Amino acid sequence: MGNANNYWVLMSDKAIISTIGRYVKQQRLLQNKTQAKTAEVAGVNRWTISQLEKGEAVSLLSLLQILRALDLLHVLDNFKIETQISPLELAKLEKKKRQRARSKDDNEQNESEW
Repeated sequence: MGNANNYWVLMSDKAIISTIGRYVKQQRLLQNKTQAKTAEVAGVNRWTISQLEKGEAVSLLSLLQILRALDLLHVLDNFKIETQISPLELAKLEKKKRQRARSKDDNEQNESEW
């Protein structure tokens, strides 16, 4: 299963949940936190953390609370949606940019010539 972690598509739902649980447990232990302390900070039951770490399904809300308690919300960075502009829109914006600046002297000369 070593390489399977890199191939999420090939993993069953159960295997993915199990991998997430092992990750949470590893991170919790690296931070030297007990399940009870993590549960208290996360606002969930210790049983919920135990279930997750054993590879059982928990609610998405519980997972988010646990990740927040362990300061691991950065793992969700891949879900960030970045707005991309189409080449046509970019061209339109470039066209609308000012091509040159007009100085006060230019305005005064135009007014005095009239």
